[in-house]
Amino acid sequence: MFLDQIKSGKSGILTYGITPPKAGTSPERIAEIAEKTMARLIPLDIDALIVYDVQDESARTSEERPFPFLNALDPFAFASEYLCDLKVPKVIYRPAGKFSKHELTEWLDKLGRHECYPVFVGVPSPEFPVKTTLPEAYQLWQKHIDTSVIGAVTIPERHSVLQDEDKRILDKAACGVSYFVSQCIFNVEFAKKVVEDLCQTCRGQQQLPPSMIFTLTACGSLKTLQFMEWLGIHIPEELKEELKNTDNMLERSVELCLNIASELTAFCADRCVPFGFNVESVAIRKDEIEASIYMVNEIGKMLTKKGLRTVSKSLVNSL
Repeated sequence: MFLDQIKSGKSGILTYGITPPKAGTSPERIAEIAEKTMARLIPLDIDALIVYDVQDESARTSEERPFPFLNALDPFAFASEYLCDLKVPKVIYRPAGKFSKHELTEWLDKLGRHECYPVFVGVPSPEFPVKTTLPEAYQLWQKHIDTSVIGAVTIPERHSVLQDEDKRILDKAACGVSYFVSQCIFNVEFAKKVVEDLCQTCRGQQQLPPSMIFTLTACGSLKTLQFMEWLGIHIPEELKEELKNTDNMLERSVELCLNIASELTAFCADRCVPFGFNVESVAIRKDEIEASIYMVNEIGKMLTKKGLRTVSKSLVNSL
């Protein structure tokens, strides 16, 4: 189970990430979207489903957003009301600063009744009025420490500039955070640097590191590529030009992501950090979603062959 894997510091965790349908969608259409989502995900050998909270980050940058921002349904409401037939734990993102302590306390209680686990994230811009700080939110979660795990986000791109992601991670770990989900990885050296520095800092402080879950996503169009860069994902210039000039951007991006997964697996296996992978599709195009499903299966096979996952019944015939 996801809970036990995180608490025991076991490597090989595999998750899938989605965003809820846009706000204002009719209940009938939401149910239809949920059915299609579950049809794709139920056959997968994943440990948890991550459901993101969609925030308008336009204030974060002066660059024009490639895709228009659309408010989405509350991720917990979508997961608990429409995805019940998907029998895996759900990891629910929530910007703690948007809510009062009372609201967060009630929300955390509801999560516990639905096998859902929280990831608190920051507000979309520094100017946003904060009702509850992240340390305060982590303190509210402490009453659930025996039956839950709490996650946070890590951004390797930030470490390349500020060189303090390892300290940020351990500060949150001191508040009870036991796993970190990364921003999408296309610069593998950035991710490896975070792992290396985190291991070094942990050795110096004689403490165990939290788990790192690296997010990977396929890219099937120039528009998706632009959007990923707008989100702050660093794509090395050489890879960017390769994607732009290839005959099949989606196929090549999947190859690149699988290579990154293999490289990070080999790198982390020799270091102290428990690790796993999260796969998502940034775009809602059918071919990119199908590519993400293929990636989950391939990464699952790779982790199984490395002895990091147990072969499930659904994979026996394909390995």
